[in-house]
Order: sequence, then C-alpha cells, then structure tokens
Amino acid sequence: MAASMAIAQTAPAAQAPARHSRREMMQALDLTPAQRQQAKSIFQNTHQQVQPLVQQLRQDRQSLATAIRADDTTQIQQLSTAMGTLRGQVIAARSAGRAQFLALLTPDQKAKAAQIAPKGE
Repeated sequence: MAASMAIAQTAPAAQAPARHSRREMMQALDLTPAQRQQAKSIFQNTHQQVQPLVQQLRQDRQSLATAIRADDTTQIQQLSTAMGTLRGQVIAARSAGRAQFLALLTPDQKAKAAQIAPKGE
C-alpha cells in the first residue's frame, strides 16, 4: 500500500488534465460583450444558488465530525444522507449553470470550449 501511495505521489503533474479558470476560458472563447454579460449573470445566479448549499455542507461536516467522535451512528447516518443530497444539489446547480453558459455559445465557441474543458465538465 505504501509503495502505491509513493508512486501516486511521484506521478508527473503533466498527466493531470489541464484546468482553466472561468476567466481564462472566457478569454479563449473570445466572447462578445453581450455573451460576457450573459455569462456573468449565469455564473452569479449559479453562485447564489450554490452558496447556501455549500455553507450547509460545511456545517454538516462539522456536525458529522462531532457525531463520529461521539459514536452516534444514527446521527452519522442522517448527516451522511443529508450531505449526499446536498452534494447532488450542488452538482445539479453547477451543471445547469454550465449548460446555460454553453447554450449561449456559437458552434465554433462550443467546439473550442470542449477542447479547453476536461471531459465530464
């Protein structure tokens, strides 16, 4: 096990997919001013939807740590289930925002976005 951990830690960083910030992607896509404004609105709306979910996840993580220390299996199960639901909601909101962003792109911009973004995003 330790050997596999050491190998995983020494793997070259070049193998990891390149990640681009939203700003870099928007610059690379050469968005029009109207597209930039729409994108900004989409990203702000998505952030507003996700922010309370992320805050609740933080609180639940702290509660889960307390439940683990107390060996409260009922609370552990309840919090784990709730956190799974919240994570699903975060993924859904972010995915919907990304879909809205992609919908405002031209076909050429969509093709470029597909090359920039890692698969599955």
